[in-house]
Amino acid sequence: MIYFDNAATGGFKPYASISAAENVIHNINANPGRSGHYLSILGAKNVNTCRENVAKMFGAQSQRVIFTKNCTEALNLAIFGCYKKGGRVITTCYEHNSVLRPLYYLQSCGLISLDIACPEKDKPLYKIIEEKINKDVCLIVCSAISNVTGEILPIEQIGRVAQKNNIPYLIDGAQGGGHIQLDINKCHASMIALAGHKGLYGIMGSGILVLNNHINLKPLIFGGTGTETFNLSQPSSYPEYLESGTLNLPAIASLSEGINFVSRNINNFSETLLEHTKKLIFELVNIKSVKCYSFANPAGIVAFSLNNCPSNELADILNCQFDIGVRGGFHCAPLTHKYLGTSSDGLVRVSLAVQNNLNEINYFIKSIKTISKQIAP
Repeated sequence: MIYFDNAATGGFKPYASISAAENVIHNINANPGRSGHYLSILGAKNVNTCRENVAKMFGAQSQRVIFTKNCTEALNLAIFGCYKKGGRVITTCYEHNSVLRPLYYLQSCGLISLDIACPEKDKPLYKIIEEKINKDVCLIVCSAISNVTGEILPIEQIGRVAQKNNIPYLIDGAQGGGHIQLDINKCHASMIALAGHKGLYGIMGSGILVLNNHINLKPLIFGGTGTETFNLSQPSSYPEYLESGTLNLPAIASLSEGINFVSRNINNFSETLLEHTKKLIFELVNIKSVKCYSFANPAGIVAFSLNNCPSNELADILNCQFDIGVRGGFHCAPLTHKYLGTSSDGLVRVSLAVQNNLNEINYFIKSIKTISKQIAP
């Protein structure tokens, strides 16, 4: 199969990322940092090495790197950990349900009010957010890159607005991590949530919440940490304060190698994906029945629709008849589709990895042209 669904989960993993997970499963089947024996200590060293790699890539201190099971958990930890009762939260119409559902839940409980910022024709998004700020705003949440269209949001400018007004600022870096530079200090962010299995080249099962030195959160999960056993409250030190229970050591070991891989290549990878999305978009817009919703971007994401063909149906045709894996539907981003006017049939999302080649892109374009002729009115 030609795999064009990398925004959901990266289809290519470097050998080092796979072998790191295999090595842990075969040779270090022990709970990291919970015991004094050799294997437990070796597991803890793997975890600490990954923390250091994450910290280096995202400009944080290693003890402020929190491991979760996925980016959704990291976002929930950030949102539930820092909201203020009666406060206002500002977010955007580009957000994934991993952001929207926790926020709408808090609003439904009467704990916060929610304000959604959408782009306007002659006003940048960060200006719109700035105009919404008042003394009640307790959090700003924004995606680095739209998971539907691949659009890069003005995260640094939004960060400056948040910093100037002393408001905590959370970046959803699920699609941005590994594709654009996300330094927590340069972005003026309080928190960055990341997915280990997408652009960071780890296997499934790891997420990350990176914190700056000033934000403090309430724990989402309470339990064993391997430290302060007779303290019936959570340990106050990070990362133990926010990490309870056994960590996913195979996924963390894999993530560590994935970060090593992408950090050495991120600029070249971004340039390649920018060129490949540029070519794909150019070819798509020259098909009469196609409407494209993306611009060239370093995340490899291109969203489009084909006249008279619902997106899920088109994705199924590509899968069954042409052996191409894409995603149709609404991509867990309902407000984005409302903003784009695609709430009826959704969009087909092609999401490339740098390992996808021009021959695959050309075959995809040929397939779309064939389908377009087949379903023409």
